[in-house]
Amino acid sequence: MPIKVGMVSLGCSKNLIDSERMLYKLRSHGYKLVTEPGLADIAVVNTCGFIKSAKEEAIETILELGKLKEEGTLKKIVVTGCLTERYKEEAAELFPEADAVIGLGNNKDIVDVLDRVLAGERYVSFAPKLSAELTGGRIISTLPFFTYLKVAEGCSNCCTYCAIPLIRGKFRSVDIEAAVKEAEFLAENGVTELVVIAQDTSRYGEDLYGESKLPELLRRLCRIDGLKWIRTLYCYPERITDELLDTIASEEKLVKYLEIPIQHCDADILKRMNRWGSAEELEALFTHIREKIPGVILRTTLITGFPGETEEQFNSLAEFVQKVRFDRLGCFAYSREEGTPAYDFPDQIDEETAMHRADIIMEQQMLISAENNEKLLGRELEAVVEGFDKFGECWFGRTPLDAPDIDGKVFFTSVEPLEIGKYVRIRITDTLDYDLIGEVIE
Repeated sequence: MPIKVGMVSLGCSKNLIDSERMLYKLRSHGYKLVTEPGLADIAVVNTCGFIKSAKEEAIETILELGKLKEEGTLKKIVVTGCLTERYKEEAAELFPEADAVIGLGNNKDIVDVLDRVLAGERYVSFAPKLSAELTGGRIISTLPFFTYLKVAEGCSNCCTYCAIPLIRGKFRSVDIEAAVKEAEFLAENGVTELVVIAQDTSRYGEDLYGESKLPELLRRLCRIDGLKWIRTLYCYPERITDELLDTIASEEKLVKYLEIPIQHCDADILKRMNRWGSAEELEALFTHIREKIPGVILRTTLITGFPGETEEQFNSLAEFVQKVRFDRLGCFAYSREEGTPAYDFPDQIDEETAMHRADIIMEQQMLISAENNEKLLGRELEAVVEGFDKFGECWFGRTPLDAPDIDGKVFFTSVEPLEIGKYVRIRITDTLDYDLIGEVIE
């Protein structure tokens, strides 16, 4: 009887791809994959260790699996990912219930790791993080019609609040031919929506080719049969070029959507963050983007409570959000992370104040989103079907205006049965803050 393995993948979509590569290796070597750890013989936890809340979630998950192991439901636990890469031997000591604690560089050897723990060994190893594989087979674990294409690993921007360079290492791109080949494989296996990601997607190719090759990569992806929507996330503001904007504007398959994390608008705070820009430069950039790509959806992320943020600087951020009127926005309280330069900055803001400021920004954005959605009433939009809500007795999905996992939904009725992954025309009839309500047009 084959040994059953359950994967718990925590954190971001970039981490999810690492999990999918490990699942592919395990299935290829005869392990049976199950969706619930409680049904498995071995649980593999791919942790996130980026900020405090992610670390807490990882610790709680491992402790819950430890209880299953004590009860005899689980035989073995393997822990990997950003948390173990960040804390190494300390993590191995913290989780005595884990039979293996490994780093990112060991994920490519996950079959050997499981073989070792099944033989009774407690295995602790942290191979060089730069040896982590950038490509390889995957098992798509998202809805079958969409997935992510990770085109680079690591980060070299060294923002003072961020632990990613410590955890993932320097920025390194996937060769353009390898990225296109992986996208072709995904399209051949039913993927119609592709989300291009990296820690800094706009930097793609600089390390290999001496300049950003993101526009060229996107044009190559648009030539792949079967792909319908191609979306790009995590483009840094200082690397937004006219070539990139012209490419998005001219290519039909590229949805008119850009995620540009700016984190703040105050020049002094951005300088202390080791980030680019000022309120004036950022406002000019977003105005330029909207001129180059009419109807573009702009998404950003912000941080409140960064060390030294004054009430005046926070108010300037709120005014900036109100003025620019982003279509999509996420705001997070600053997380003080050991090992980062900002950890030792003076004038740390208390957590309660930082969270209160983030709540104010998100309340403000909810009103902006509701107003933006009201402008869509009566409009006809294309949407992809994601499922059926039995409680609301309606279908749900997304329009090109929304990215998977992070943005809103559209809920709609249809007189005919629909299939997951089908693209339909929707007439918008009502709104729900971040979400839309509509009906399928016959």
